[in-house]
Amino acid sequence: MTSATSGSGAPYPTRLYWDPALLEYNFGDHHPMHPSRLDVTYRLVREFGLDRQDNVVVEAPEVVPDEVLHLVHPRSYVDCVRAVSADPSLHLPECGLGTDDTPAFPGVHEASARLVGGTYQGAAAILAGEAVHAVNFGGGMHHAFAEKASGFCIYNDCAVAVQHLLEQGVRRVAYVDVDGHHGDGTQSIFYDDPRVLTISLHETGLTLFPGTGFANETGRGDSVGTSVNVAMPTRSDDSMWLRAFDAVVPPLLRQFRPEVIVSQHGCDSHFADELTHLRVSVDAQRQTAVALAGLAHELCEGRWIATGGGGYNCYDVVPRSWTHLVAVAAGHPIDVTTPVPQPWREHVRERYGTEAPRVMGDEVDLWWRSWEVGFDPNDETDRTIMATRKEIFPTWGLDPWYD
Repeated sequence: MTSATSGSGAPYPTRLYWDPALLEYNFGDHHPMHPSRLDVTYRLVREFGLDRQDNVVVEAPEVVPDEVLHLVHPRSYVDCVRAVSADPSLHLPECGLGTDDTPAFPGVHEASARLVGGTYQGAAAILAGEAVHAVNFGGGMHHAFAEKASGFCIYNDCAVAVQHLLEQGVRRVAYVDVDGHHGDGTQSIFYDDPRVLTISLHETGLTLFPGTGFANETGRGDSVGTSVNVAMPTRSDDSMWLRAFDAVVPPLLRQFRPEVIVSQHGCDSHFADELTHLRVSVDAQRQTAVALAGLAHELCEGRWIATGGGGYNCYDVVPRSWTHLVAVAAGHPIDVTTPVPQPWREHVRERYGTEAPRVMGDEVDLWWRSWEVGFDPNDETDRTIMATRKEIFPTWGLDPWYD
């Protein structure tokens, strides 16, 4: 496994974005995206001392000004969100707010713009040479479209960061999304921009919201081949998930050669998360972070912005998965057999009335078959992989059967 270290072996300078104000992004106690998941994640990060490493700087995400949001979201949409933020009783369906999935609440504009702040500041830090890695586990709002909120997401922080990188002269950015749901909003924003390669690995839209993300969604015009979707079979497990990732993501990134990688690490693909049907472990989620850190080191001098996203098993899966993400990015990875610190477990029990996990992994045998062993047409995972490779790989001069 490749760790997040520089050529000298020292961990990369890393920015971690956190402030308790992030908890203000709150749709209510009965909504699955409960802000407590962010609180317990940062508490676990602190228990492992990741915030105190010499190469890690913790920075508070700021509420970005409207001109930053306008990198992606038109003025009319931002004004709409501002109006609902001031008066949540307003009925403005054109915003996408006020639905059961994405209800309005007082201050929703400021709370959403702060989530953007972490990812945007990460891009700015990388551009300034102040950091090589940046992590905003409060971000990853990939269902937000340019002009409409959707799926718990209001402003698309990843898209804002990518657009800022482009406007500051970065020529190629890769966006890799391993949330259990299709990254439809981010895909739509860059669907006709050949400078951005979007790759989404997710449960098939035949069985899961938002019902999109099929192999034939490949981009538009000069951008055909820059939108990549792997619509995984329902109930895919670790071996299926990692085989698909390995068969699609590394070869395309190596061909595209991004200057920065932006990734979304929604952990709702986990077998204990009720909002997808997937059966992926924390161990496999950690492995995708390790793989992306290695690809960033190989292809773009380590430049990597990692965000959170979905994840609704708030006191078991989310904090472990995203603490692993922070640890990998910081260059201080945590072994999956490591015991979960007892003070943190006691806090979860006392504050939330639930038993926390005892170790940082799921005690699974993490194994998958490399694509190099060959294609099996009788295997549903291989058929899914091949559908994507046949659509995309020839565009990049790659053979869908062998590369």
